Amino acid sequence: MGALFFVAIVVVIASFLANFFKYGGQCIMASLRTEVIFKIRKSLMDKIIKLDIAYFNKKKKGDIISVLSNDVSEVQANVIKSFHIVFREPFLILGYFAVLFYMSYQLTIITLVALPLSALLISKVTRKLRGIAVKAQSVLGQLLAMIEETISGARIIKAFNGQQYVRNKFNTINREQTNLYCKIYYKQELASPLSEFLGITVAMVILLFGGWWILNAKSTFTVSSFIVYLAFYYQILVPLKSIATAYTDIRRGMASADRIFEVLDTSIEIKKVENPIDINSFEKNIEFKDVCFAYQSLAVLNNVNITFSKGKMYAIVGPSGAGKTTMVDLIPRFYDVTSGAILIDGIDIRQYQPKKLMSLIGVVNQEPILFNDTVHNNIAFGLENVPEEAIMEAAKIANAHDFIMELEQGYQTNIGDRGNKLSGGQKQRISIARAVLKNPPILILDEATSSLDTESERLVQEALTNLMKNRTSIVIAHRLSTIQHADQIVVLQKGEIEEQGTHAELIALQEGVYHRLCSLQAFDYH
Repeated sequence: MGALFFVAIVVVIASFLANFFKYGGQCIMASLRTEVIFKIRKSLMDKIIKLDIAYFNKKKKGDIISVLSNDVSEVQANVIKSFHIVFREPFLILGYFAVLFYMSYQLTIITLVALPLSALLISKVTRKLRGIAVKAQSVLGQLLAMIEETISGARIIKAFNGQQYVRNKFNTINREQTNLYCKIYYKQELASPLSEFLGITVAMVILLFGGWWILNAKSTFTVSSFIVYLAFYYQILVPLKSIATAYTDIRRGMASADRIFEVLDTSIEIKKVENPIDINSFEKNIEFKDVCFAYQSLAVLNNVNITFSKGKMYAIVGPSGAGKTTMVDLIPRFYDVTSGAILIDGIDIRQYQPKKLMSLIGVVNQEPILFNDTVHNNIAFGLENVPEEAIMEAAKIANAHDFIMELEQGYQTNIGDRGNKLSGGQKQRISIARAVLKNPPILILDEATSSLDTESERLVQEALTNLMKNRTSIVIAHRLSTIQHADQIVVLQKGEIEEQGTHAELIALQEGVYHRLCSLQAFDYH
């Protein structure tokens, strides 16, 4: 009874310790997995925020979303979960091999010759797994991009009866992605049974050789010792099988890791100089000096020379594709010039601290960029600890306060994805309120009223007039009636300044580009 009691106590303690350390190990792995994923996502988001505008013009939105979501999940599911196997199982195998060497080094040498051949075969079977996984993740990016486009373009899809076209296109991509994942799973699931089969095959070779060795009395190795030897060998098969499975998982996961590192390793073209100059105010002018810009070898601007003086309103006009938006995008360094220079107060903007430079510039785009948040947070975007009174004052200047107060929760109303709960004019006025609150000395307006109806345009134009007071304004306009009173009108054509002057001066040029554009719009320009 004493012996039974002792055995029972030992088994209970051993079981407690085994499960305690198993739970502890799982907790450590859980912390490792979640923390690594947190840091990968954080690094990706930090990099995406830093990347140049040109990067997003080249990349599909779905691919970027896929990297942040699916690729990170793949790394977690296939690479990080295999860490403990990679670190633990080799020690078990080494321990078992030490015992096997001690029992019979001759039989163990046969094992060591056979096992690498098995590993080579498994490697050959799973070699293409990484390439297929890369393609599968790329197709998944296309799938996500199409889902995003379908949701964003739901109105157009219905208006043009495009449901069947979208459905067929989606099904084609979906089927391709499904077939690729089938190939991945086939190869992935093959590793474990193949390693087990090869391991048992090696065991049978050892059984035949060892049996022949013992039966022919060529060894002092006894039958009982040989049975124990085989039992130890079978124990090796379990960690070997785990390593084979982990190996295929890691190969699949590394395809996603490659896509993650591709984003993290992307070089940032808009670089900060070593000792940037702080700029806290705008005093004199913005000067374009022999500015040329090409996008992917396509020339957009050619030898642009112009000076924007402080406190004046400048309008940039011209046919589509003339380079108007590109020209103003160079001022806040959304892109860098290919050659030449842009100077603010006589200093190349590349010498300035990028954040400080951007703090001097306010931008209102043709399409208002709003976020799925409250009106308050959209107006105060990028600023901290802004008083409610300042936000209301900015909204009043932007002709937005009255309609905001009519919303269900006023300034705390959520405006939905991209502000879809608001009309076009309301969205634009909130964008203007955001620019008013920032209070920049330099203002860039990129066709801010071109997509609005007459009533909304009147309200927005009034808000813009309020916004432009005492500021240097650079306005891109298609509706030429809105910029007749500009201090200077710049006419761009094919990336070059074709004409420059006041409205009256340009209208006087009967054969000029501006005169022709005004004639086409048929308004009273005299």
